Amino acid sequence: MSAATTPVAASQPGELRLSETRVYPPSAEFTANANVSASVREDAARDPIGFWEAAARRLDWDRPWETALDWRPPVRGVDGELSVPAARWFDGGRLNVSYNCVDRHVAAGAGAKVALHFEGERGDRETVTYADLQRRVSQAANALIALGITAGDRVVVYLPVLVETVVIALACARIGAVHSLVFGGFSAEALRFRLQDTGARLLVTTDGQFRRGSAVEVKSAADEAVDGLGHVEHVLVIRRTGQGVPWTDGRDVWWHDLVGTASDRHVPEAFDSEHPLFIIYTSGTTGRPKGLVHTSGGYLTHASWAHWAHFDAKPDDVHWCTADLAWVTAHTYELYGPLSNGLTQVLYEGTPDTPHRERHLEIIERYGVTVYYTAPTLIRSFMAWFGEDLPEEHDLSTLRLLGTVGEAINPEAWVWFRRTFGRGQTPVVDTWWQSETGAAMIAPLPGVTTLKPGSATLPLPGIDAAVVDADGRPVAPGVSGSLVVRRPWPGMARTVWGDPRRYRDAYWSAYAGHGDHGGFYLAGDGATVDADGYVWLLGRLDDVVNVSGHRLSTIEIESALVAHASVSEAGTTGVPDPVTGQSVAAFVVASPGASISRHELRAQVAREIGPIAKPAHVYIVAELPKTRSGKILRRLLAQLWEAERARREGLEPEALGDTTSLQNPWSVADITSVLASA
Repeated sequence: MSAATTPVAASQPGELRLSETRVYPPSAEFTANANVSASVREDAARDPIGFWEAAARRLDWDRPWETALDWRPPVRGVDGELSVPAARWFDGGRLNVSYNCVDRHVAAGAGAKVALHFEGERGDRETVTYADLQRRVSQAANALIALGITAGDRVVVYLPVLVETVVIALACARIGAVHSLVFGGFSAEALRFRLQDTGARLLVTTDGQFRRGSAVEVKSAADEAVDGLGHVEHVLVIRRTGQGVPWTDGRDVWWHDLVGTASDRHVPEAFDSEHPLFIIYTSGTTGRPKGLVHTSGGYLTHASWAHWAHFDAKPDDVHWCTADLAWVTAHTYELYGPLSNGLTQVLYEGTPDTPHRERHLEIIERYGVTVYYTAPTLIRSFMAWFGEDLPEEHDLSTLRLLGTVGEAINPEAWVWFRRTFGRGQTPVVDTWWQSETGAAMIAPLPGVTTLKPGSATLPLPGIDAAVVDADGRPVAPGVSGSLVVRRPWPGMARTVWGDPRRYRDAYWSAYAGHGDHGGFYLAGDGATVDADGYVWLLGRLDDVVNVSGHRLSTIEIESALVAHASVSEAGTTGVPDPVTGQSVAAFVVASPGASISRHELRAQVAREIGPIAKPAHVYIVAELPKTRSGKILRRLLAQLWEAERARREGLEPEALGDTTSLQNPWSVADITSVLASA
């Protein structure tokens, strides 16, 4: 292996300035036993529709499809109006998603196999076999029917990571209801928006939740959210904490009274491939969330195949995706992907540092986790907590594959993750995808792909992703551009709930008419490719700092900062500058016991990228603000900086928006204090 990140000359704005030279080819043993071989890419490129049809045949269909893909790209009419694109995958086919995730495994004789190992934050544990899961999902399906829920009705689920969360989602799929999972820490206002937008007839929630060692009452927030919403007919409540809660007779129903007494026999009904499965909302602290609609046959085909291929899923795997069940990461890699492939997986209710920072290590050892899929932000937290070596008292030898998701992982964190959790041996599968894409789009095939720290590597078979310029032409290696998908794929979101024009405008209008398929999907991420065609994510297109006309990627600058031994995590943003237009503000978290020199950090960035990228402002903070899916909220950092400037100028700062959806809302006060004292 060669040295880490090294500088590359950048004479033009938009060039990649960091070059990763370390490579990790798959071991001969892993390749010999991998689920897919190198030929899969060639086969898929030769016949992409046929490739996805073969993937769909991995599922059980009640009726086969008549047309694999009916694609209607955005077309500009004589009036100048752009049509709304529409895709139908496996048209005419019928299946039941719940049956494919539960019943078919029981029918195949795997009823005694463990489907879920659940561990609560307090240490309570439960093991659920596939036969148990079938009974519980059937009971929940019958309970939904008893409440009058029918196919097409929307059910909003406001729960933490519980077995019941999995059960109710599968029960909705079983009867054709459309579920929308909402993070249990969201505010009543955020929940109310989702209830209103979906027109939900049912809300499923808890009396309370355990968060960081405390029992937090939740039912009051649920009541506030549904207040005055006549379309919400019932609130189904799980008794989790046992605390007293407000109650509305005739509307509120206890889970144990209704679901617990329902029949555990239910025959699932097949639905059309394009029948809506779930609505998932984009997250953030500003802007109106978009309710993305995913349908049954195409989504499950993509989710199931991608999970099987890039995680090299084996029958004896114990899979752990650490995401909250409300995020699309968990929909695909904690719900539908692993269960459709008949795997055992882990559900953990709590936070990684409750009651101590070794909780995840304990869980991996306790259940013999083999595949561990988590976010770069947590990996960097582990680096800050544990330093160069993990505590020796935990046996992580069952791990055979690691994965990352949420945002681009900086190379140093990737290498640390492989060296510590992976014992310097396991593949690290860095995945790029979005709520909009349904499942991974760019990711290595661990028995095939040579890995490069910090790169999601290559598009998966059947996916035509590229980095293009403003005219839709592929960029040269090392030059940044927009990440697009040039051909429809099965897992793609079909629309924005109730607002198809917003779907068109947000994702398809920029490159309408381009390519062989009538348009490119615009991901909204900047990226570049290297000489080997590997994709390097540079962050959201608006996560760019423009210093004297030089467009600098926040991801690049953060990677340079984290490469310094004193820094465990960094978030950068552009802030106004009277001379250069914008300058770089860096918010850094110190490594354990480290003393940070602002001068050294600026010099580090100058060496790695160039003097133009040196941060004008460096702030040392305890934590960076993150979404529950682990993404650093760089725009919030900029808002906080602007708010402090306004206060110093005697002006009223702009409102920050709803920060209750943050993973760590307390970080806002800390950063505000740091800025005020700078």
